[in-house]
Amino acid sequence: MADSAQPLAGQRRVLILEQVRARGGVRVTELVRDLGVSDMTIRRDLDALARRGLVQKVHGGAVRTDAPATGEPGFETKAGWELPAKEAIARAAAALVQPGAAVGLAGGTTPYAVARHLHAVEGLTVVTNSLRIAELLEQPHEDGTPATTTVIRTGGVRTPSDTLVGPVADQALRSLHVNVLILGCHGLSDATGLTTPNLAEAETNRTFIRSARRVVVVADHTKWGAVGLASFAQLDQVDVLVTDEELPEEQREAAARLVGELIIAPAAD
Repeated sequence: MADSAQPLAGQRRVLILEQVRARGGVRVTELVRDLGVSDMTIRRDLDALARRGLVQKVHGGAVRTDAPATGEPGFETKAGWELPAKEAIARAAAALVQPGAAVGLAGGTTPYAVARHLHAVEGLTVVTNSLRIAELLEQPHEDGTPATTTVIRTGGVRTPSDTLVGPVADQALRSLHVNVLILGCHGLSDATGLTTPNLAEAETNRTFIRSARRVVVVADHTKWGAVGLASFAQLDQVDVLVTDEELPEEQREAAARLVGELIIAPAAD
């Protein structure tokens, strides 16, 4: 967008505030794309709105002021972010799961998108610390027939993302073994590995990873370079990374050097 076509600061901030109120939160990368201005311009706008108490800044964006003050937006907020990318990633990741497998599904909106595709796969046993995923997989199929998935919930303390973490979840996972684990992350890079803003979730994710024969990470392009408070795995511990077509070539090369396999999920027709 040419400079002459860019909205003025006041107009931008009104648009940003409208999006935060309507969707619960926004990401810097989405605002840069939608408003045609620089990353630094958007961050200054968010700073200005936060100083006025109109939004709450979190890593990578902003949320409503009534969101949990943990630096971690809630499930409903994150569910609306990068929907086309999540859907492409979910289809590609679900294709890696065979009928009858024991599958670990960690909490998060991208694993939840994968779970929607796994609902139709016969005979799965799913271990999950996500309340949303457990409820989804226990629902009858669209034709009214009962779900065939056996769901094992870990228990634990609930996070803003409706994920169960902490010592109870960790203890449950230590006694279980899954063929494949599918998990997301707050951010990833070759330097910091996989990160989350929640310390307890980081430990539960480490335990989940130790329970799995194969680790599949599902993360859209906006996660690359974001850094949460705690690292829970390095990229060389990842067997498969599934991401979307908008991940830049430089980041693709960095990821491919470290993970066992890099899958770039094609966009939907």
